[in-house]
Amino acid sequence: MTGRVCRVANLGRMAHAEAEALQERLVAQVRVGEAPDALLLVEHEPVVTIGRAVKEPASDVAVALLESAGAEVRQVSRGGRATFHGPGQIVGYPIVALRGDSRDLHGFLRRLEASLVEALGVYGIPATTRDGCTGVWVLGKKVGSIGVCVRSWVTYHGFSLNVEAAALPPAEMSPCGMPPGQMGCLRQLGFDTPESVLSNEIARAVAAQLGARTVTVTLQQLLTNCSESGMMALPTTIGGR
Repeated sequence: MTGRVCRVANLGRMAHAEAEALQERLVAQVRVGEAPDALLLVEHEPVVTIGRAVKEPASDVAVALLESAGAEVRQVSRGGRATFHGPGQIVGYPIVALRGDSRDLHGFLRRLEASLVEALGVYGIPATTRDGCTGVWVLGKKVGSIGVCVRSWVTYHGFSLNVEAAALPPAEMSPCGMPPGQMGCLRQLGFDTPESVLSNEIARAVAAQLGARTVTVTLQQLLTNCSESGMMALPTTIGGR
């Protein structure tokens, strides 16, 4: 059995700002070797996150319209453009140390894609990737988005998978620079595998891609021995959600 461990925490509904702050703490923890890798699985209230590929947020997303529709709009440090998170979406934040031969940012992104494809395939959902694009498609609709950030070779931010219709972006935005009609969710495409089942399978697939075994932990266990001290290195971004 592999000696690498990936802690998996299914945290339920969590505010995006809270999840981002937790990621920052865990990056510091993993970066200095205080604890193994982690995968946070969460669900968010409606929020639009805008990645570093967008220099002028208003040019990529109708911020005022989105906020008036009840969606929070946040600028974040990951790569990519604008994406939407909402109820009925599985969001995964892998906090993973890329060391040795695994120091390949594009390779890590491809492994996240492969994890989603593999997990969906277990339940007969025909997921695919597309050359030149980041994400996962089912029956011609993009259901999975990915955008990561790396600090001192530790990853954060991650992926999202649209399960329910509430996870689809509002008409006021162009997610990942695409028309909203290009986005889809598993329920509307006729697949009814429960979110909890998919979350567990995704966690298993991500750990397998890392060559790790999973250990289920609570939020309190995640925070044990977290270090908030030390200087933060500048992040590197990759991908697009």
